[in-house]
Amino acid sequence: MRNSTSTVAMLRDALAARRAERLERQRLERELATYTSPAERLELEAIIDRYRPDETRQIRAILARQDVTRLTGMTGTGLRRTA
Repeated sequence: MRNSTSTVAMLRDALAARRAERLERQRLERELATYTSPAERLELEAIIDRYRPDETRQIRAILARQDVTRLTGMTGTGLRRTA
């Protein structure tokens, strides 16, 4: 019984950690979305370029997704294919 209790506790902790990571990523996405003008985006890129790629990978991925969304005019979370 003790083993299943510890397994449940580990699972609960893992789920809580994933939720916290997701909430933090969403907060970061919202914050980065406030940089909308070309000048703001260039300044942000210049700041990011001061750091190693492995340190900015998540930020660069978010910015790339946001750029695609802006360029395609989509407001959803994914790209939709049209026939």
